[in-house]
Amino acid sequence: MIIRYFGAAKAAAGVEEQTLPLPAGATLADVLELLARDHPVPAAAGAPALPAVLARSSFLRNEIVLKDHAAVLDDRDVIDILPPFAGG
Repeated sequence: MIIRYFGAAKAAAGVEEQTLPLPAGATLADVLELLARDHPVPAAAGAPALPAVLARSSFLRNEIVLKDHAAVLDDRDVIDILPPFAGG
């Protein structure tokens, strides 16, 4: 599975994208838990911690909004992490 980070999520993780091996039957909630555990502290001074960013982010699976954290994911999915954006 590919995880793509945007905005504050990118700053918190310290990468734009990562590949995550996905166990069979894993849900979005499982993936978010793994990411929070893998990135418990900010990647750079002044950046937010990823667990805090994940708590307020929206998610896309294969460019479609995914709100159900119990949704079972596929290893070929691409998950985008979109924190709230300011401005307009």
